[in-house]
Amino acid sequence: MGTTSTRPRSEGPGDSGASKAPSNPFAHLDGATDEAQSHVIRYLDAAAAHHEMQRMRSAAFDAFAPAPGERLLDIGCGAGEVARQLGARVGKKGHVAAVDRSALAISVASSRHDGTPVDYAVGDITALDAPDGHFDGVRCERVLQHLTDPDEALRELIRVTRPGGRVCVIDTDWSSYAWDGFDHMTEVAGHFPFPDPGAGRTVRARMVRAGLLATTPLPVTLRFTTPEDAASVVPFFDPHALGLCVEPDLTKRFLDSVHESAERGDFLFAFTMWVTMGRLAGA
Repeated sequence: MGTTSTRPRSEGPGDSGASKAPSNPFAHLDGATDEAQSHVIRYLDAAAAHHEMQRMRSAAFDAFAPAPGERLLDIGCGAGEVARQLGARVGKKGHVAAVDRSALAISVASSRHDGTPVDYAVGDITALDAPDGHFDGVRCERVLQHLTDPDEALRELIRVTRPGGRVCVIDTDWSSYAWDGFDHMTEVAGHFPFPDPGAGRTVRARMVRAGLLATTPLPVTLRFTTPEDAASVVPFFDPHALGLCVEPDLTKRFLDSVHESAERGDFLFAFTMWVTMGRLAGA
């Protein structure tokens, strides 16, 4: 990146801007096998293209309200699709710093650069190499759930945001998931550990404690009526992801039940993601 880079003060394996994460390929992408890395990138692409994820991101984009000429940070940028949308909105007079903990994700994002004013860099959400008050707005999607200390990360996001600037945090409340038509859901979900599985619903309280103003939480419920549809967004229903994280016997029992539900036509799965906005005091 150029003079506005957010190169990390310290680096290590991981992804999505997370400094601490459980040992699974979705959280520690750079330390995963080549096969797992390829699968996670395909999963990220499929999720980004899914209509339910696009609906959530559209709501988040509107809430964040990027404007021409702004300087923005997208932390946990993954393959960079949202960063490029932000770049198109801020235009040539603006700038977007797209940062992810995973060097592989940044390599993929950089390879897809489309000429918008976006720079890509590996970085740690808890130690961003950016001056105080550097950004007009910061955006953070699906990162806090991987952290053992989300408040530390939020403080760093606030530090690099200017007075009067805004912070947009998007995260999942995995404890909100609801299902019908099949068995073993709770057992399977337990094999996808998150340090903070309810991260999404806790963001507003964390923002309030951190002193942010005008905190606005927006719940977006994602819903799926076939396992094939769900698998693009929810790794619980992806046979390959299950093979990476769940023992074979439980995987078989779960998938058998899911397939029976699909054949009957009564499959249902839903969960809530939270888009939470906060604003710093000042001009």
